[in-house]
Amino acid sequence: MATNSNEERLPRLLALVPYLQARPGISVEQAAADFGITDAQLRRDLTLLWMCGLPGHGPGDLIDLSFEGENVEVVFDAGMSRPLRLTAEEALALVVALRTLAETPGLADTDAVQRALAKVESVAGEAVRDETVAVQLDDAERLLPVVRNAFDRGRALRIRYYSASRDETTERTIDPVRMFVADDNTYVEAWCRRVEGMRVFRLDRMEDVVELDEPASVPAGVEPRDLSEGVFQPAVEHLLVGLRLGPAYAWVADYYAIENLHEDGDRLRIELRVADPGWVRALVLGSAGQVEVLSPEWLAEDVRAEAVRTLAAYT
Repeated sequence: MATNSNEERLPRLLALVPYLQARPGISVEQAAADFGITDAQLRRDLTLLWMCGLPGHGPGDLIDLSFEGENVEVVFDAGMSRPLRLTAEEALALVVALRTLAETPGLADTDAVQRALAKVESVAGEAVRDETVAVQLDDAERLLPVVRNAFDRGRALRIRYYSASRDETTERTIDPVRMFVADDNTYVEAWCRRVEGMRVFRLDRMEDVVELDEPASVPAGVEPRDLSEGVFQPAVEHLLVGLRLGPAYAWVADYYAIENLHEDGDRLRIELRVADPGWVRALVLGSAGQVEVLSPEWLAEDVRAEAVRTLAAYT
C-alpha cells in the first residue's frame, strides 16, 4: 500500500490527470486500487488537484474534476494532459548531470543511472550527441567518494601519493582519522603505516585510492594535530632556506608558509622551512632561472652542481 509521503504523492498527482482522461468515468474504488491507495486518499488527491492549474487561478485556469459520486471525470485538464517535452538545453543539463553521476564511483546506483541516461539520450537525440557532451572528473572528484566510503565503513586505504616537499610519489597504507577542508583543499588526516605516524594528505595529490578489506586501526593514544595555526606547521628542525623568486614564481610566497619576505626589484626574497631539500632542487631546476637558492650555501652549490651535470648529459 502506498504511503502519503510528499515524495510519493507528487508523482501520483502528476500522473492522475492523464490517467483519468484515458479512463473517463472510472470508479473511485478502481482508480484508488490502481494507484495502491485508499478511496479516502484518492479523494484528498483529487481535492488538491482541483485547486491546481495555470497562473491566474481563476475560472478556466484551474483543473476541474467531477468526483462527488462514485465515479471520477476530468472536466478541464489545464494542460496537464500534454506530455512533458524537454528543450535541448534541459536535456543537455540532465545528460551532463547523469554522466557525472555515472563517472563518480560510490555515489549512486550505477545501473539505475545508466538506464536513466539511456532514456534521456534516446529522447533528446541529436541535442546530446556523444561528441557534444563529455564529462571528465579530476582526480580529487573521482577519488572523494572512495575516501568517504572508507570513512563510513571504517576501512583502511592504500594510496599512491605525490609529496611536494620531497618531489616523489610513494605508495602507502593509511588508517583515516578525519577529513577537513582548508584553503579550498580537501585533506585526509590518517595514521600512515609507512612512517608509523600521523600525517595529513591532500586529496588532489592522491593519484590513486583503493579501499582495503580490513578495518582502519590507529594506535591508542594518537591524537589528531591541532590545526588552529594552519595545515602545514614548520618545525624548528626543518631546514631554513632562502630563495629569490622571479615574477613567474611569485606564487611560491602565497602557496607555502614563509618566515620572511622582502622585495628585491621585480623579484622576491623569501625564507621558508622545508622538510626535504629535494623539493628545493626540483623547484629551482624546473624554473628556468626564475628561482635561485640564496642560503644555505651548501644547498646552492649542490643545486648548481646538479644543473651542470644535467647540462653535460645533453651535450
